[in-house]
Amino acid sequence: MALDDDIAILSQAPLFNLLGRDALRLVAFASESRTYREGDVLFRKGDRSDGGYVVSRGAIALDASENGAPEAFMAGPGALIGQAALFARIERRATATAREPSAIIRVTPSLMRRVLEEFPDAAAAIQDAMADELVRLTEGLERVRQQLIAIDGEEIPAKAPDEA
Repeated sequence: MALDDDIAILSQAPLFNLLGRDALRLVAFASESRTYREGDVLFRKGDRSDGGYVVSRGAIALDASENGAPEAFMAGPGALIGQAALFARIERRATATAREPSAIIRVTPSLMRRVLEEFPDAAAAIQDAMADELVRLTEGLERVRQQLIAIDGEEIPAKAPDEA
């Protein structure tokens, strides 16, 4: 029943909730489950990523600060840690530490690539979701830009794409 449990957890996580049952079964079967004790470090800020993690049990603190200030985010069951790391090996932007006994499901970029190749409908759904996320980010940045212009009191000319 562990496979069914992993499928249930994955189906709650962002992006994975867009996958059909067969795609989730492949991810659950081919991924790696890891357990951690309280205080164990999953990875450190600056480490090269080894995939994305879905929290299946416990709580993982993500701390991006330089000075050891309190962590900015706590990831619980169903949370996805390292969305970009599902698709590419990148530098970790935070340190992840288990705040209590925890378990994760690690999904490597090669596994994710296989899922997207074998399930084109899932690939299209993920692409659409990520495009929507990028649009929301761009709109949010434009709102901040407009607020800064209002504070400054003058128009800042937008740069042409080839000047950026």
